[in-house]
Amino acid sequence: MVTIATTQRRRRSGLGMAMPAILLLLAFFVVPVVMLLTRSVTDPEPGLHNYAALLGSPTYGRIFFNTFFVSGLVTLITALIAFPIAWALAIMPRLPAGILFAVILLSMWTNLLTRTYAWMVMLQQTGIINRMLQSIGLIDTPIQLTNNLIGVTIGMVYIMLPFMILPLYGVIRKIDPAILQAAALCGASRMQALVRVLLPLAAPGIASGGLMVFVMSLGYYVTPSLLGGTANMMLAEFIVQQVQSLLNWGMGGAAAFVLLVVTLALYALQLRLFEPRETR
Repeated sequence: MVTIATTQRRRRSGLGMAMPAILLLLAFFVVPVVMLLTRSVTDPEPGLHNYAALLGSPTYGRIFFNTFFVSGLVTLITALIAFPIAWALAIMPRLPAGILFAVILLSMWTNLLTRTYAWMVMLQQTGIINRMLQSIGLIDTPIQLTNNLIGVTIGMVYIMLPFMILPLYGVIRKIDPAILQAAALCGASRMQALVRVLLPLAAPGIASGGLMVFVMSLGYYVTPSLLGGTANMMLAEFIVQQVQSLLNWGMGGAAAFVLLVVTLALYALQLRLFEPRETR
């Protein structure tokens, strides 16, 4: 029989083992966040002036709109592309599935700057994409694919794709194929089986991947900075500009803290919507 003293000793032992991780979290996350919040309400003078300017200015509002619009668009396109890839990985034979899986992992391990510069070369007016479109007769003159939202979206979708495929693959792999066969035997068409059976079962994977992609897109800097333009500035670029170029730590801290609050709110919403379904 386990006594209360034994339970308390186990709890103290578990707390002691977790203490290095707790201290690391405090030192490298909690303390910087507190310092960031402090700077946002004290620099250049005490008060909420930075937040008022950030949330009340049409210019800053445009930056927020660009950030959320691009993040939502990237998440949607990534989900549409990742779902059939994850399904193919789940049903393909082991050898071709392993090769495709290795390609996906290799794209994740490649340096981010290298991938972004590669897209800059391919998307420029003399790049391979414009040349291909001209060679097949779809366009007569090169189109602008960089320094705008088109280039940012293309580059970010490519980079975020593995982060959507992997959670989806983990969920779809657990779905029993007999469920889809039963739906077909009951008269469901392929589209009905997809919409009414497969998508609801894969919803936790879509939510996990979608949250990961959306949150990462909100704070992405390198790809929007290289493939986008100043007219399409996103929040991460704005924070870097305020801190590094203008030395406005108060405004940069306010923008970063708003981004953190939005991220935590999205995570809490996902837990509320999907965690109860998984524990039933």
